[in-house]
Amino acid sequence: MKHFGAAFLCVLLAFTAGAQTNPSLVATNLVPNGRQMSMQDCIQAALRQNLDVQIQRYNPEIDLYNLQASYGAAYDPTLSASGSHDFNVQPGGFFDGIQLPSETTKEDQFSSGIKGELPVTGLQYDLSGNINQQHFLQLTNDLPDDTRNSGGSVGITLTQPLLKNAWIDQNRLTILINKNTLLYDEQGFREQVITSVTAVANAYYELIYALENLKVQQEALDLSQTQLDQDKQRLQIGTLAQLSVQQDESQVAQNEANVITAQSTLETDQNTLKNLITDNYSELHNADIQPKETLTAPLVLFDLQDSWSRGMTERPDLIQYRLNVKRAGIQLKFDHNQLFPELDVIGTYGWNGDGQVYNGTIGQINQGNAPYYSIGGQFSMPLANLGARNQVKSDKVTLKQVVLKLKQYEQTVMVGIDNAVKTAQSDYESVDATRQARIYAEAALDAEQKTYAVGKATTFEVLTYQNSLTGARGQEIRALANYEEALANLYSQEGSTLDRLGINIEATP
Repeated sequence: MKHFGAAFLCVLLAFTAGAQTNPSLVATNLVPNGRQMSMQDCIQAALRQNLDVQIQRYNPEIDLYNLQASYGAAYDPTLSASGSHDFNVQPGGFFDGIQLPSETTKEDQFSSGIKGELPVTGLQYDLSGNINQQHFLQLTNDLPDDTRNSGGSVGITLTQPLLKNAWIDQNRLTILINKNTLLYDEQGFREQVITSVTAVANAYYELIYALENLKVQQEALDLSQTQLDQDKQRLQIGTLAQLSVQQDESQVAQNEANVITAQSTLETDQNTLKNLITDNYSELHNADIQPKETLTAPLVLFDLQDSWSRGMTERPDLIQYRLNVKRAGIQLKFDHNQLFPELDVIGTYGWNGDGQVYNGTIGQINQGNAPYYSIGGQFSMPLANLGARNQVKSDKVTLKQVVLKLKQYEQTVMVGIDNAVKTAQSDYESVDATRQARIYAEAALDAEQKTYAVGKATTFEVLTYQNSLTGARGQEIRALANYEEALANLYSQEGSTLDRLGINIEATP
């Protein structure tokens, strides 16, 4: 995932391979019994309208604003300006018979400055200027004594930390932590997309299974109903006992119940998929989603080492654990720097100006013939510094703990992938086994029906073979759905879902 630290975040989700689909579910192809949707249609709709994805999408954007705010708080120059006008009249009087003159004083003062801090080095700067003008008016023997004076200066003060706060300070710590948080939540968003896409895939396969299972149960009902009709005819001509017809009726009733259950499951699976692909459920509530695809058993060459490699590099949650380690390292770096004494170099340079009026003062400052400068330093350090020392010790232990958690989670990921590979392999083998079982069950029922037709088998035995065939058909489609879902879950365990489906997530300015 690309990361732009100084740009607004816009998350794009799109299929990079294959034709683009219309994101609006309203415009989806309609068929007489419902709304046809492919797997790609459903995933595309989920990427745009799934509420979990929409909620998670905002986290990186919020983090980016926070990161930009931390840059502003740290390095935005602060402009200041002030001005004042003072007026004061001191009345005259007598002291020991001597008349004291009255005095009027006027003073105008102006000052301004820009101060801030530079990134990387933590150099603090303060560029300031001030100017003032005083006007004294004394009345002696009714004769005015008018005096004017103006002064000012312009200069800059630089403070450079040499030890504490030199290579990292609170501002740089905040920025690094916020960058880490942004990367963390970008991976969190990616994980949510993988989770939602996997859930859509599983729901889609469950819907196909529910549809196929309903067909199986309906076929079983039709088969038992046919058996019942035939046996009623045999009962009427006296070649079959009443008990056999009652067995048929019992089987029909059971199959009717199975159809009702399968229909209910289908409706529930419809709702599960609808909830994943829309943020307006009422719009899809009455829709009958018809999958365009069928359950298949694509041959996949499983490679545990390759799956492990993918998981170690692509799993978003594992990347988040590594970011936690990095975050702990950043905190340790900052707190270790706080062990050092505060030793700063301070330098000041500027020009003075003086005159009777503003223009004279400003002119002299511009000439630069009255400079001033200073250079020095300041030092401070807690004598015991217990707080900083123990904080560093705590950070070191925390870092060790976070590293162990990462190692533990890497192992958990490997075990999860290993189990997912074994499950997918087992489910693939089950597909062939259940297919063979269904074929044998069909052959067995056919043979039993022929035997029954010549009176060498009972109704109970025929019904038993019918139930066996229904079970075998159900197990076959269940195995197909399990295998498809096992592949989706394996890709989720690897963190490769988006790559395998051609879904691209970018953070662009």
